[in-house]
Amino acid sequence: MGILNPLYDAVSWIIVQFHSLYGLVFDKDGGLAWGLSIVSLVVLIRICLIPLFVKQIKSTRNMQALQPKMKAIQERYKNDKQRQSEEMMKLYKETGTNPLSSCLPILAQSPFFFSLYHVLSYIAQGKQVGVMSQDLVNSAQKAHIFGAPLAAKFTDSADKLASLGASVTDVRVVTVIMIVLMSASQFYTQRQLMTKNVDMTVKTPFMQQQKMLMYVFPIMFAVFGINFPVGVLIYWLTTNVWTMGQQMFVIRRNPTPGSLAFKQREERLKAKGKLKVEPAAQEPQDAAPVKRSQPKRQTKSQRQTGGPAQPAGAGGTKPKPGGGAAASTKPKPKPSSGADKPNLSKKK
Repeated sequence: MGILNPLYDAVSWIIVQFHSLYGLVFDKDGGLAWGLSIVSLVVLIRICLIPLFVKQIKSTRNMQALQPKMKAIQERYKNDKQRQSEEMMKLYKETGTNPLSSCLPILAQSPFFFSLYHVLSYIAQGKQVGVMSQDLVNSAQKAHIFGAPLAAKFTDSADKLASLGASVTDVRVVTVIMIVLMSASQFYTQRQLMTKNVDMTVKTPFMQQQKMLMYVFPIMFAVFGINFPVGVLIYWLTTNVWTMGQQMFVIRRNPTPGSLAFKQREERLKAKGKLKVEPAAQEPQDAAPVKRSQPKRQTKSQRQTGGPAQPAGAGGTKPKPGGGAAASTKPKPKPSSGADKPNLSKKK
């Protein structure tokens, strides 16, 4: 087995421990005890991978926050794809963002997946593997899930399936149903992330990558699933269901700002009265119009002396310059009569 021996030992040891636990309740040679052991293995691995899942969520949010800058780079270098890629990589490096972080949980599970695959393959051949004794190998080899042995595959021949105590029809029906459920759960999980927790209006390499994964992974599961033992199909179906539920919880409780899920969460909080909405300030519509007053008119003398201004349109005569108000009230002298003139004819 080479360098993977420690992983084979770890996976087989975990399965044996869970089988011992479930064997106290269910038939230790039955498919329920062995099937639940594989499911528990998945749950244990996924719990250990929660820190990676948190890192994946943070990376997705960082990518969402970078959407405006990424869109600006696309528009600026739309005719130069090489320069566009270089600027994108520079932006990722400056912000410490890794577009491949969304694949971390899957990549981290890969060693356990291959280890379980080989453990089940050895069980199908009746060979000891890891810490499993020959008695445990024989017990697991006889375990059936809905009529299909845990170590059976879709491509196995009728003779091989007969040696495991199963028919071709039972094995292929069970494996096809599991492959369909596995692919559908993977597609729904990725589609939920794309439609609810990211902004699809901005076309970036990250968005293209996520969209590609939405179709690539289900196809991969469908193509390669026919070569997986039933126990491995149980493993991947369980981990897909776990991922789907975990993602639904995170998107509902802590969605990415600006996404559809974020708007839906705000609406729920408003309906429950937990989110206060401040009303927008409105200008008064019935306010009285402002009256404009005409400037007071001043005479020339008032402008020169700084006297008080006379209201515009006021009555009265216009005072003469320099006379002021007193000059306008002074009586005019009466014309003198002829008697008052001196008699110049008597004077000689």
